[in-house]
Amino acid sequence: MVPKGKLVIIGGAVDLGSSLNYNENINQPHYIKFFERGILKRIIMESAKAETSIVEVITTASQIPDIVGAAYIKSFEQLQVHNVNVLDIRSREDANKEEYLKRISKADVIMFSGGDQLRLSSIFGGTPFLQILKKKYQEENFLIAGTSAGAAAASTNMIYRGSSSEALVKGEVQITGGLGFIDSVIIDTHFVQRGRIGRLFYAVASNPGMLGIGLGEDAGLLVTEGNCMEAIGSGLTILVDGRYISKTSIYDVEMGTPVSIEGLRVHVMSIFDKYDLEKHQLIINKAIKVEDGVYLKDQGN
Repeated sequence: MVPKGKLVIIGGAVDLGSSLNYNENINQPHYIKFFERGILKRIIMESAKAETSIVEVITTASQIPDIVGAAYIKSFEQLQVHNVNVLDIRSREDANKEEYLKRISKADVIMFSGGDQLRLSSIFGGTPFLQILKKKYQEENFLIAGTSAGAAAASTNMIYRGSSSEALVKGEVQITGGLGFIDSVIIDTHFVQRGRIGRLFYAVASNPGMLGIGLGEDAGLLVTEGNCMEAIGSGLTILVDGRYISKTSIYDVEMGTPVSIEGLRVHVMSIFDKYDLEKHQLIINKAIKVEDGVYLKDQGN
């Protein structure tokens, strides 16, 4: 069944507006001034009721949910979206509260914040809350978005542990079940900035039928009709295709031993590029940089 809803997965550090990104006391990466036409704006443009959409921010993955929730409310307000609320769910008991079930039933957009993806899978897995989200995604013009942990948990299979430096050692990368909004992919986040390509190589080598998606910071994918992915945001997305792996030692070597892989295919997506999950085809589109980090699609392409 082709979902009627849309899915947006983001690699983390999504541009929330320059007033929220900058803190002179914290060593932060450079943020492109991408807010007005960036990922959050695109989420609202793709939602059922645009600026009048009901947005619920889920901060379950975060260790600072109050701060994160307030930041998202402020960011959406800058985009003239005023019906934004925070679902402060911190346990499975919270996830089953009738009040929260009613709120997500009425929502047009759900936004999962970053943090720890294992909190998302362990708190929401098997709950009526998650069942309602999946049903709405399948049957309604409903948009589910997730950044960082919220993106990593969106797929059926989810990376939840594994260092970048030791990723290609057997047993280092650990995978469990995610929230299951999208099948046949596995997602890693903060991908370029934290050097996580080894984690994704290992995850794909252990199951070559899954497409590895490595989302950079302020990079996202808009998934429509269940199979079309469009690159959004200012960052880069790396795709790892394991279908052409010819040889690997992953099933022969002992735990703690480095693994070898031959035949991985890697693609790089930037803004406006599209990827067909059924045909496994990348369509590259040109973008024009206008000013202040704002890009427009080259209509002549």
